[in-house]
Amino acid sequence: MTHIREKIKNLSLELTRIPSIVGTEGEIHIAERIYDILSKMDYFKQNPNNLKMIDVKGDTLKRKYVMAFIEGTKFRSSKTILMLGHIDTVGMEDYGELKEFATNPEILKKKLFEKKFNQEIMKDLESDNWIFGRGIFDMKTGVAALIVMMEEFSKRVEEFGGNLVFIGVPDEEGNSAGMLSAVEDLAKIAEEKGWDFVAAIDTDYMTGRFPGDENKYVYIGTVGKLLPCFYIYGKETHVGEAFNGLDANLLAAEIMREVDLSSDLCDIADGEVTLPPISLHLRDLKTEYSVQTVNAVNLYFNFATHISQPDEVLEKLKVKAARAFEKTIERLNQEYKKYCELSKIPYKKLPWEVRVLTFEELYSQVKEKLGESLDKMIDNLADELLKKGVDDREFSLRIVQEVHKYYPDTNPVVVLYFSPPYYPHNFVKGENEKENKLLEAINKAVEEAKKQYDYKIVIKKFYPYISDLSYCSIAKNDESIAKLINNMPAWSRTYSLPVKAIQKISMPVVNIGPYGKDGHKLTERISSTYTFDAMPFILEKTISNLLKCYSENI
Repeated sequence: MTHIREKIKNLSLELTRIPSIVGTEGEIHIAERIYDILSKMDYFKQNPNNLKMIDVKGDTLKRKYVMAFIEGTKFRSSKTILMLGHIDTVGMEDYGELKEFATNPEILKKKLFEKKFNQEIMKDLESDNWIFGRGIFDMKTGVAALIVMMEEFSKRVEEFGGNLVFIGVPDEEGNSAGMLSAVEDLAKIAEEKGWDFVAAIDTDYMTGRFPGDENKYVYIGTVGKLLPCFYIYGKETHVGEAFNGLDANLLAAEIMREVDLSSDLCDIADGEVTLPPISLHLRDLKTEYSVQTVNAVNLYFNFATHISQPDEVLEKLKVKAARAFEKTIERLNQEYKKYCELSKIPYKKLPWEVRVLTFEELYSQVKEKLGESLDKMIDNLADELLKKGVDDREFSLRIVQEVHKYYPDTNPVVVLYFSPPYYPHNFVKGENEKENKLLEAINKAVEEAKKQYDYKIVIKKFYPYISDLSYCSIAKNDESIAKLINNMPAWSRTYSLPVKAIQKISMPVVNIGPYGKDGHKLTERISSTYTFDAMPFILEKTISNLLKCYSENI
């Protein structure tokens, strides 16, 4: 493995030196370089049609992704392994005056050494084991490993049947435009060539799960993400008549208490637990200062999933919102009663009632009243917002507000809906042949690595960081998908997913990543040990084991 180790390391450094910040021309430059590297391999010289540079569909930046595939010749087989990696990085503003050195690992390390960091970082700066640089951890090294694997297996085509497909995609740090475009192409090519995707292997970064964690992880499956939003509509009043209204801020605060970091909303599967929902946005929608209370608030959360589908998440949050509404009404009545007693005026129970609707329910009730004219009004507003280039989250909110404007009941209400993006989870349960064979291949590879290397290597379910792996599978439950679509106002207007294409290529996934620390920080770095020895070993063995698993059935 020594030659493989050096190849991956050298290529990792070369790719790191190419700035490829998401949303910039650098993404095109690195795609061109990767294409050039692959094109010089003997296999692709002999099979030039198996290497492609493909435009990202509908991309205003005209970005491209690289696709390359190797077809085994030992016997004909439809079984196909997908290897994917993203070629973009986050920005470099966090490097400050060292920004110009951020993608030059050798110089950057010397410059960082002149600064003061905590003891752990300073120790790593002093060590030859650690290599610093923007993107070297997330995820130029992983991409380098996949390219080297393509080269190695291209020399062995007579030893296996089946196919290996590599894609290097842009925009993972943004909106996954590269992966979503590639998914459609993969589904089309798979149909043309009769490919059957059996597994996807990503090499995105891997790090410790807690301070002092010495374990190295291989993840079978990946976490998902939803962005549930609350439009909270209260009842405005003059501050001098405070109990005559329902303060939307108060109701929002209670929803926050019910949902934010609530461990009962953690999604649990096979004993593995997601982080609980955490708020990403909370603001009232009042545009000016006045002594009128706030009548509308927008709130949304990052909601991680392991097993729950969108319809189930909606129901869980609807229950939470109703409970928050009940508690708010109860508190208002308690405080109003105390105020009346203090003021020696008669107390009468306040008129508020719990009302929680999904966007689908709100839309349905308004559509019943307005008919087709509602859709025309939404389309007109959507066109206006698109011209202004508003953010997907703002777009979604504005559509909800527009529909609510025509809702016949003017009393306080909470409307629950989804905003983009949506990342499906991938839960590898071992319930079918593909899942079982991937689990078998990984277990064998890791056991071999443990014998050869002195690392504590742990296999876990669910890669815990949002990644393009999510788009290798999606629920085939039509009702669940319909709930997502019908409760996402931006769907088909500013956002959509190629659901049918994802379902066609649906496969279990694994992440076998380099080990490092501080992804997305100026101290981003990889450890040469594990990254250039055990990681490539596990990667190569997993691919070999998978090919062998399926060849035994021939």
